[in-house]
Order: sequence, then structure tokens, then C-alpha cells
Amino acid sequence: MLEDLHLRIRNLTLEDYPQIKELMDRVYHDIGGSWPKHTIRKLIKDLPDGQICLMDHDQIVGVALSVKVNYERFSNPHTYEDLVDQRERIHHDPDGDALYGLDVLIDPEYRGYRLGRRLYEARKELCRQENLRGILAGGRIPNYYQHANEMTPAEYIDAVDRRKIYDPILTFQLSNDFQVTRLMKKYLPEDEKSLGYATLLEWNNIYYEPETTVLAYRKTQVRIGAVQWQMREVDSVEELLKQVEYFIDALSSYKSDFALFPEFFNAPLMGLAPDQTNQTEAIRFLASFTERFVAEMSQLAVSYNINVITGSMPLIEDDVMYNASYLCRRDGTIEEQRKIHITPHERRDWVIEGGNEVRVWDTDAGRVGILICYDVEFPELARHLASQDMDILFVPFWTDTKNGYLRVRRCAQARAIENECYVVICGSCGNLPQVENLDVQYSQAAVFSPSDFSFPHDATMAETTPNTEMLMFSDLDLDKLIQVRSEGSVNNLKDRRLDLYSIEWKSK
Repeated sequence: MLEDLHLRIRNLTLEDYPQIKELMDRVYHDIGGSWPKHTIRKLIKDLPDGQICLMDHDQIVGVALSVKVNYERFSNPHTYEDLVDQRERIHHDPDGDALYGLDVLIDPEYRGYRLGRRLYEARKELCRQENLRGILAGGRIPNYYQHANEMTPAEYIDAVDRRKIYDPILTFQLSNDFQVTRLMKKYLPEDEKSLGYATLLEWNNIYYEPETTVLAYRKTQVRIGAVQWQMREVDSVEELLKQVEYFIDALSSYKSDFALFPEFFNAPLMGLAPDQTNQTEAIRFLASFTERFVAEMSQLAVSYNINVITGSMPLIEDDVMYNASYLCRRDGTIEEQRKIHITPHERRDWVIEGGNEVRVWDTDAGRVGILICYDVEFPELARHLASQDMDILFVPFWTDTKNGYLRVRRCAQARAIENECYVVICGSCGNLPQVENLDVQYSQAAVFSPSDFSFPHDATMAETTPNTEMLMFSDLDLDKLIQVRSEGSVNNLKDRRLDLYSIEWKSK
């Protein structure tokens, strides 16, 4: 047990070479010992920030050495000689887009303190600061010779990954978030313990941003706006469209990237239907306005520079009634999402049928999906969208009672956690006594996040006052989704047992 430790990390200097040589000779006694001084000199000159040492007082007890390389070249099979020439000069590409981890070594007397992890973390931080794609490394498998008669190299790597076998290098690299991407033959022929084999390991920098122009920049800070809509009697289509424009204008004034409306937000128009006693005819009357609403809301999206999720509206196609929502992008393009699961009320009173496709769409503010009300209560749909890299799920809903609302809310919260995405729900409030079956609504719009340290403690980003007409805003950080999916406390997407189960979409 070591006592009086005083550990710190710094960059190497050439004056450190005597200690470096002594340490490498002890650790690498089986493969030739230390690199010569000119090799270390060139490394320090080429990439000073990439040569790191761990000190205990004035003694070097750990070293990490790196160079820059071209990712495309060295993420494919290569040998040690592709990096090091016959004079033991290591090739460094100053324009490289990845780090290559040459060595991480710890003084044998200091093993067991997880000090190597500190060097790996320092190297990862350098990769982030330099905006490099990731870290590559050729990893020896020095215990393979003990199992070569009974296992292929691939079987050995799998056994180490499953922790059935311990390998001093591969086990350590796997525990530091590196992934084995290839098996390389004759990587270092003189490495008798590995029988010349090596693993090609990779750690991906999730914050890597390719060089791009301002116009092509990926937006990561997104502002969501939602309208908790008050149902009220109207005298004309124009009157209701003026309300729509008013809210889109208000959301745009606050620099929102999205405006979300509730399910069947334009239902007050059913009060204008000739026959109020026939619910099927009333919903078909409402459907006659859908094309106009989509066209005008798309024009508003362009005019006010905001992406609009139109809530939902009835749609008739080939004499079949659907419940459809629309994404009206601010560039003028339009996408349609039909409700998949139809409630008993919709099926019985309005003869609505379900759609057969759910999709994720690219926008200038993330990849989004839409599930209408009841659909969010079916986890398979959101999981299917999550497999398409969805960032934000929009859920326009319409519920009449609090227990109905809570079904939507709690399922939406679950979808955010399960799929490591943001979920936005929005409904309507008020009453429409003049419209059959639309006499009351219950709503509390909200935005939910994954449940982890980067997000609010209750995983609720924002919520409205229940049953009050108002606007809701929430600023979402899409980079936090990247972080939680890769380095969160749990990894709901990564840890799925796809060897046991999966979601299969059966297209019609």
C-alpha cells in the first residue's frame, strides 16, 4: 500500500527522458523496452499536448503517448510499421482528424489505483478540445498465448469482453469505453505473447463537429413553443385562423423554433355544421377545411420563420376518415403524420381509421417525430421512431378528463426516459356546449426530458398552469441527448438486448 501520494498530471518534456526510459524498460521488457531519445523528442515536438505523464511528487509513474493520424486510413487494418519507421520515428499527421494512442503505461508498483484511467481521461479531453473524431489504438492481447490452443483470437476477444478471461491491456481498454472494431494480424510480429495479433480499438468523440459553414451549422439550442388552446365558439373559418396567426406571431416573437398546437384544435368549426345531431357528418364537415388550414399554416410558418406542428385535423382520403397532423417547416415543405391507434370514441362516433406509418423528419432544429394523443400510450411507436435517431417527439392531444390526461402525460414521460429524447405534449382547455361530445377538455401542456443529471431533477423542462389558455416555452439542448445516450448514468438505448427482442415495422 503506497503512502503519502501526491499525484498530478502534466505534459512531458525532453528532460523527463531518463525516467521515461527506466519506466518503459521495466514495462516493455518483453518487446524491446524503451524507445530511443530521438523518438520521444520527435513526439514532444510534433504534438506536445499529446504526451502526458502522471507524477507522484517528482517521480513519473505513468505515461500516455499520442500522435495525430488520418481517421480513414487508420480506422482500417494496419500494422505497427505503418506508424513507426525503421529508425523508430513515429509518423505524425499535423492535419490528422483523430488521435492515435501509442502507449499508456503505469509503474507496476502503482497498479491497482486505476491511475491509467486518469491518463485516458486526459487524452479524451485533448480529443474534445482539438475537435477530433476520436481515438484509435492498436491494442496487444498479451494473455492470448495462454489460450491459443483452445480459442481463436476472435473467441478470446469475446471472452475478455464478457469478463470470462482477464487481459491486462484489452480488459483495461474496454473498461475505458473503447470498442473493438477489428482484429489485426501481424500487427507487431515480435509480440510473441499476442502471437502478432492486435485489436483495433476506437473511442468516438460524441462532441466532434466537422468543419462546416455558418449556413450548414447544426443547431443544438432549440426553443419550443406550445399553445394551450382555449376552445371557444367562432362564427367563421377566418376568425379561427386569426387566432392561429395570433399565436404563431407571438411564439415567433419569442424566437421559438417550433409552434405546437393541440389535437383537433379547430373543432369549434363543427359548431357551424348544418346538422349538429349527426356527429359523423359534423366531423366530415370539419374535414372540408383541412386542406385550407394546412396551406395557410404552412404560409404562416414561412412568414413568421417558425416550424409549425399543426396539432391534428380530420382528413378524408378515398372516402376514408383519418386523424392527421402536419409538420409545416419554415422553408415551406410539409410532412403528414396520421394517427395510428384510434380511440373507441373516434372509431364509434366519427368512423375514423388508423394510418400505417410513422416517420422521423429532419428539420433545421433537430430530428422530430409526431405521435397523436393515444399513440403515445403505445411504446412500440416511440421506440420505432427512436431507432431513426429522433431528438424531439411532439404529442398533440385532446383529453376530456384528468385521468385521460394523466394517461397521456405519464406515458409521454416514460417515452422520454426509454428513448432518451425530449417529448412535448400540448392540449386544449375550455368547453364547446354547442358541439356534441366536445363540452369539456382538460390540459396541462409540458415538456419532458430524459431523467439524468444533465436535466431537471423531475425530468420536466416546463409545464403550463392546468386548464388556462397560455403559451409555454422551453429551451432544449440537443447536445445533452448525445451525452446522455453515450455517457449517461444508464443507457436505455445502448443497453437494449437486441439479441433477444426488437421492433419490426410491418409496412402495409
